[in-house]
Amino acid sequence: MKSKSVFALAAIGCLIAVVSPAALAADVKVTPLGGQEGEFCPQDRALIFEDPTGTRILYDAGRTVAGANDPRLGKIDIVLVTHMHGDHLGNAHNAAPNSGSCAAPDTSVSAMPNSNSVNIALAKKAKIVTGSEMPPFFANKLAAAGGEARDSILARFGGSVKIGGVTIATVPASHSNGLDPAYFGGELGKAMREAGIAGYVGQATGYVLTFSNGLAVYLSGDTGITAEQEKVVRGHYKARLAVINIGDGFTTGPREAAYVINDLVKPASVIASHANEVATKDGKVIPGTKTDTFIKATQVPVHLPLSGKTMSFDAAGKCVAGC
Repeated sequence: MKSKSVFALAAIGCLIAVVSPAALAADVKVTPLGGQEGEFCPQDRALIFEDPTGTRILYDAGRTVAGANDPRLGKIDIVLVTHMHGDHLGNAHNAAPNSGSCAAPDTSVSAMPNSNSVNIALAKKAKIVTGSEMPPFFANKLAAAGGEARDSILARFGGSVKIGGVTIATVPASHSNGLDPAYFGGELGKAMREAGIAGYVGQATGYVLTFSNGLAVYLSGDTGITAEQEKVVRGHYKARLAVINIGDGFTTGPREAAYVINDLVKPASVIASHANEVATKDGKVIPGTKTDTFIKATQVPVHLPLSGKTMSFDAAGKCVAGC
């Protein structure tokens, strides 16, 4: 009997040794790719989400990802674009990681007419997932550049797609979504520019990502306050981590964003985004900034997207490392 007990304990020990690494890896990793290492800068939008299965998602590459050859990117399986404005789609990008300064980044490299997002997807052989009427635009851009039109994937409101370990759903965002005529080029683009009109690609979107560990994450994109943030994002998807814009003027301001978090979405924690200001110095929030106002007004932990600093979140939306 004693030998059986010893054998059983040894077996349990081996099982623990096998299971523990998987348990430790069952968190979702979030890495900001901003304009300056260790800081939160005005143009910062881009985040990489890594599922425990290894699926990696680039969210709103914008201008701070230094093109498809940015060494910080690594493997990318999915590119998400919330809407077509240059600071999210990427009409230009940094000449190199950390080029320029936080207040004045060097975004001198044009990504037109493809966009930074399309160029990254082509180089990484990644899928571009969008909602609304955006997928045909990306399908044509990919095909014209030698890629595959089928790599532009639709996730329209009310439905979802699963790629790798992650289920992706789009949710409404209250924001404009005009497409710069420069993406069209030629006589059509010239005529549209002269008329002062943009291309129509449908409504802007946000996303809810559900990871293999069960964590649901709300990505607001650029939005104002919407009823869906309570009824859909919290009520249906039960998001436990949120990434919300706080920049004011073009999107929710810091107090409005705090209301969304405190009263509507009610996640376990939140990552601030799209502040449109130099929010930090030496990685610490600057007093009196919009970011500072948002932190003070928010009732759950607020995490800053400091460029290059990876944060890990468990299934309940709690930051367990890097925060």
